[in-house]
Amino acid sequence: QGLKPIVPTEFPALIFGTTTKLASDLPATDSFLGKNKVPDLQKLFQKADGLPVHLKRGVPDKLLYRTTMALTIGGTIYCLVALYMASQPRNQ
Repeated sequence: QGLKPIVPTEFPALIFGTTTKLASDLPATDSFLGKNKVPDLQKLFQKADGLPVHLKRGVPDKLLYRTTMALTIGGTIYCLVALYMASQPRNQ
């Protein structure tokens, strides 16, 4: 007979009782109704103004960048101090 693929004769029982809708079953009007911002953002990010990509959107990006750098430097200093304190023997 040779090797034959094993095909189940019955479908397994559903774990969850709900069925899912395929994307082709949804009407076109139910899709995302917002404005497509991708072309505007592509123009902004591809502008040759000498800024790195992570700072192109102005003040909010600068605040996030500086906050991240401050937390990184602060965490590094805290780890070094904790390591120094852990390396010193305790006096009894």
